[in-house]
Amino acid sequence: MNIIVVEDHDILREVTVSTLRNKGHQVIGLESAEALPEQKQVGSIDIMLIDVNLPGESGLTLTQRLRHIYPDIGIIMISANQLPSHKMQGYDSGADLYLTKPASLDEINAAIQALSRRLKRTSAVIASTTISLHLQGMVLKHGNTAVKVSQQETILLHALLRAPDQRLETWQLLDLLSHEHLEYSKASLEVTIVRLRKKLMFPVINTENPIRSIRNYGYQLCIKMTALD
Repeated sequence: MNIIVVEDHDILREVTVSTLRNKGHQVIGLESAEALPEQKQVGSIDIMLIDVNLPGESGLTLTQRLRHIYPDIGIIMISANQLPSHKMQGYDSGADLYLTKPASLDEINAAIQALSRRLKRTSAVIASTTISLHLQGMVLKHGNTAVKVSQQETILLHALLRAPDQRLETWQLLDLLSHEHLEYSKASLEVTIVRLRKKLMFPVINTENPIRSIRNYGYQLCIKMTALD
């Protein structure tokens, strides 16, 4: 795997990088978030290992920024803070895994192996998945499987599909679904999202959450689709 370790503790960073290289990985060690833009090969990285307490930009905001720019990479966050609220912050920022210090090198390597298996499965699923949204017929199709969707579901899916990073804020979706001076409620939107998740979970796709809820923001479409007239 291609890995970047962002850790400001020099000895810990060097030992982690050396150990992971001995496991056969391609590894770069950085001392801060600010050093990251200098790495032009970030887009080809598979996994980021990020310390929370970094000088300058924190690991939390770095994770949030990376998840927005590179939604498909794996992110492992490491912190000495074991409070559940801080762990939730890490996951809300976009971390796939949250390890607490002192984390042994064996634990870090095991986490990387587990995440790499998940990333490979996800990549294989995405590569073999072609879902088409037929706008006129209001139907989702995958191979020989077809599922009818309502007008509201069609509008919502098409909007998410066209949005940057396939994500929109709650108010944007509510505005799209409202018509003729009738406001679409937040509760109705949540019901629509739940129904769409079930319809998008074709047996052959095997995805856990095709539409992700983003806390204090909105929703993101997490599968690749095409829209056809």
